Amino acid sequence: MSSWDVIIIGAGAAGLMCAIEAGNRGRKVLVLDHAKRVGQKIIMSGGGRCNFTNMYTEPQNFLSDNPHFVKSALKRYTQWDFLAMVEKHQIDYHERSHGQYFCLDSAKQIVQMLLDECEQAKVTVKLRTEIVKIDQQDDGFELNTTSGDLQCESLVVATGGLSMPKIGATPYGYKIAEQFDLEVLKTTAGLVPFTLHTQDKEWLSPLSGISFDAEASCNGTTFKEALLFTHRGLSGPVVLQISNYWNPGDEVVFNLLPDMDLAHALSKSSPEQELKTVLAQWLPKRFITQVLEAKHLESKPIKQYNHKELQDICDYFHQWKIKPNGTEGYRTAEVTLGGVNSDELSSKTLEAKKVKGLYFVGEVVDVTGWLGGFNFQWAWASGWCAGQFV
Repeated sequence: MSSWDVIIIGAGAAGLMCAIEAGNRGRKVLVLDHAKRVGQKIIMSGGGRCNFTNMYTEPQNFLSDNPHFVKSALKRYTQWDFLAMVEKHQIDYHERSHGQYFCLDSAKQIVQMLLDECEQAKVTVKLRTEIVKIDQQDDGFELNTTSGDLQCESLVVATGGLSMPKIGATPYGYKIAEQFDLEVLKTTAGLVPFTLHTQDKEWLSPLSGISFDAEASCNGTTFKEALLFTHRGLSGPVVLQISNYWNPGDEVVFNLLPDMDLAHALSKSSPEQELKTVLAQWLPKRFITQVLEAKHLESKPIKQYNHKELQDICDYFHQWKIKPNGTEGYRTAEVTLGGVNSDELSSKTLEAKKVKGLYFVGEVVDVTGWLGGFNFQWAWASGWCAGQFV
């Protein structure tokens, strides 16, 4: 039987970061994964350029049943710490809107950086390995795998969530938690597009491909980013963001002209101009035409509308209400909401409070960040923190 100080299940962002830090402490580390290659989600992220962290990372950018849980890890391993590693490896990057950092070239550079760091820390990575059984021993854990029997002092679960099943996402991490009697909170797809009821889909699907900035509000939270119409429903950054706060049956309110007061703008417009001509200054013509048709409104000169009609039009564009039918689910979701209850873990070490030597890091834990590099920063921070203690 092969013996290790630390075995990490999952060769993604959190698992590799944990391996690097444990290896740098002189621990004998093995990383296992059932996939054919490491860091699949890293490679796919950010359109292949990996939005690897965010300049403005703060605890309030994360959802968790315990909102205080993230504070310790984020404070001890910051976005600037990860940026320093990127710079050390001379990876060119740039900042986009909202403090998002992306590789200039390819997300593969981030994966290679992590593998180089693993090699330097003498970490062993073994792929295409399925775990058949895990048993707790007096001095650690015994794993029966398709690559043989293994033993370790510390076991780290970095298996990720359920999002993107086509690249190998499974519920295995949650099953390990349940095996050791740790609570797993309900999981749902996060940062995910909305689907629509038939009636809304019929008049909105012809708008597929149209995008513009809007504010989306739901359950007391508001985001302002790009809204994208698709043939299936609504997407774009603003929809992905608000989807984390939406529950089935909830209405989402969109301000389609968030940077202006439409009533004031219409009052300053030429009364001879047609409504759709005026609105086309700020919104796509195809969208305006479709809205007017759907509302059975004739586009006529501004002066021909009475005050109430104009107020109704303004209210419509500033408070466009849609009740989604659902979401596209884990297939297109970027993250998984819910997971291993953070109350079961130490916020300092990420170790299970009632199972010595068992750690959970990254997306498998009930911590979900906003869109924009926050989920990667949680992976780096939680992996790094556990790596100090395993």
